[in-house]
Amino acid sequence: MTKHSYHYATIARALREMDAAGPGLTLEALAARIGLSPAHFQRVFSQWVGVSPKRYQQYLALDHARDLLAQRFSLLHTAHETGLSGTGRLHDLFTTWEAMSPGDYAKGGAGLIIRWGLAPSPFGEVVVMATERGICGMGFAAEMGEEAATQDLMRRWPAARFVRDDTAIAPLAQAAFGGGQTPLHLIGAPFQIKVWEALLSVPSGHVTSYSQIAGAIGHDKAVRAVGTAVGRNPISYLIPCHRALRKSGALGGYHWGLPVKRAILAWESARAEAAEDLSPPQHTAQ
Repeated sequence: MTKHSYHYATIARALREMDAAGPGLTLEALAARIGLSPAHFQRVFSQWVGVSPKRYQQYLALDHARDLLAQRFSLLHTAHETGLSGTGRLHDLFTTWEAMSPGDYAKGGAGLIIRWGLAPSPFGEVVVMATERGICGMGFAAEMGEEAATQDLMRRWPAARFVRDDTAIAPLAQAAFGGGQTPLHLIGAPFQIKVWEALLSVPSGHVTSYSQIAGAIGHDKAVRAVGTAVGRNPISYLIPCHRALRKSGALGGYHWGLPVKRAILAWESARAEAAEDLSPPQHTAQ
């Protein structure tokens, strides 16, 4: 197990303990339940997310999603109008992407060679799949397990030929979670790809709603269909379906497990706040 995976495993255990105990759980009590000293537990948190456990508990709280909607809600139509979608700099990783044609998509991946492997991530082990054009699949294994996550992705392209190649996948995964250039190969129906493109416009540390996505792609009434397309997103994290929430502020679903979604949102929020704290103050002219 890598350091990142160990840290996420600790975070996931802490999340379950916090959910079971409710508010008021102290650092000392939480550390004892995890089986670590308070000092070690605090160190793990700080190394993983960059904030104290107490602050991170606030990000992990169930009502954090509502706070995000109130404070960091992204208006996707504005993002589209300012050129943040399409083939430019789509999101914080400056990802480029290429979509499969509808005809090729209908063939179920026939003729494609998809290499895949397991890699570490800040949120546990991740299954990564890629064609020669870029990453086409990514799924977290923390909740459902490696075999189930792998089979889940493979079933999306039943006619493709899959080749396990951890060596080839490793640099792609490292770039994906390290902020490097990460080309994507989107394999989906035209409506799905429109939804995934809209998700790419949501900056890290911000969220949007299913209804906003529907409006951004010109299908205001298709909120339920948008939700289905979000759930079928094959490239988790890079196409940030975790940033899509219900209009009420509820988390909604997450294909790879709600604990993972909550952890990612908290992780991104902490980093966004830390970046703001490090930014130089803005001075206005007198």
